[in-house]
Amino acid sequence: MHTGIYPVAIFFAAVFTNNILLTNYLGMCSFLSVSRELKTSLGLGTAVTFVMSTTSLLNWLIYHYILIPLELYYLRFIVFIIVIAAFVQLVEMIIERISETLYATLGIFLPLITVN
Repeated sequence: MHTGIYPVAIFFAAVFTNNILLTNYLGMCSFLSVSRELKTSLGLGTAVTFVMSTTSLLNWLIYHYILIPLELYYLRFIVFIIVIAAFVQLVEMIIERISETLYATLGIFLPLITVN
């Protein structure tokens, strides 16, 4: 049995996949960039909380009432990503209608909620 590949796999996993610092920074970069003003950071925080809680409920419903009965388990990640991306677009349109200043201040970081 050849064990020379395991250290390389562990190294790449530590650098890219299991890197806590990298994943936390990627998740926080949008918040760090807009957190200079209280109103903007509260707006982004509210949008993230709303998207995460609502899409969690929607994804649970879709998984248990559509994917499991139709035995489409293999589509769960794709469906979850599509639901989150579509819901973020909906929230973006709502924020644009309600508060154009908040929408302009958040800029490109509002669609990055999908990444989080």
